[in-house]
Amino acid sequence: MQFEGMGDPYRIPSADKAALVDSLSTTGLRRIQVTSFVSPKAVPQMADAAKVSSLVTVNPEVAYTALFFNQRGLHQAIDAGIYQIVGQLVLTASETFAMRNLRSTRAQEIDTQRSLVSAYQAAGVPVTRVAVMAAFGCNYEGQVPFDTVLSLVETLATIVSDAGESLEEISLADSMGWADPAQIRSYVAEIRSRWPGVAVSLHLHDTRGLGMANALAALEVGVDALDSSVGGLGGCPFAGVAAGNVPTEDLVYLCERLGIDTGVDLDALLRSVEIAERVVGHPLPGRTGRLSPALLHL
Repeated sequence: MQFEGMGDPYRIPSADKAALVDSLSTTGLRRIQVTSFVSPKAVPQMADAAKVSSLVTVNPEVAYTALFFNQRGLHQAIDAGIYQIVGQLVLTASETFAMRNLRSTRAQEIDTQRSLVSAYQAAGVPVTRVAVMAAFGCNYEGQVPFDTVLSLVETLATIVSDAGESLEEISLADSMGWADPAQIRSYVAEIRSRWPGVAVSLHLHDTRGLGMANALAALEVGVDALDSSVGGLGGCPFAGVAAGNVPTEDLVYLCERLGIDTGVDLDALLRSVEIAERVVGHPLPGRTGRLSPALLHL
């Protein structure tokens, strides 16, 4: 398999991105976020989102998703024709980060989420999930008060309820890698106490080296879902310094060691890591892929 990207994130061919997604589709993963429908001017790496979507070989056993933050992105994702659209509303706990990332004030963010509800309903998509970005801290504002996070979840939950929809999942995103295991445990416990019966998921970044420690803490308290990225790819261009998500292969390996069945073929996943590194043209931060097969399965 030949890759032409030469490691330039602005020049990675769409076919190479789709090839990585296709490889991941053979590993046993059941949900894969493929791309983001965001401003190509602000994030040129995602300017080919529609093309990448068209090149993906769809595995019917995989739910493909895409990221978007407004009605335009929603309609682009729907038009792509391959995505399982999740009715999600999002607010940001740091107003400075919201302005840098989305060019929105808190009031504008809330207005956008209300308009998104109407768009989801017009498209026949139930609104079931809410998320708070920068829920643990911000590189511009520092530690984010948990009361702020709870208030934003309450605001989103109210929007969902007022629209006649049913909240099924709350996601907290550690967008810039500020969380520690103690916070993970206490935040998840408090969210569950206030919204019993609603699933809790976490989006973890490894900026300060605590990503996997936080993932372990989340698993220990029985969090319902964890986001991850192959090889630890990712980050945020608007966050100053923000590493990628916890590596998928490291998370799968951790789960296996804990006796948690993920349904993922780790060897196949590590082959996808190799593809990801060839596509971007440099080593990725995941640890498990550095082990030889003999050591991995001792």
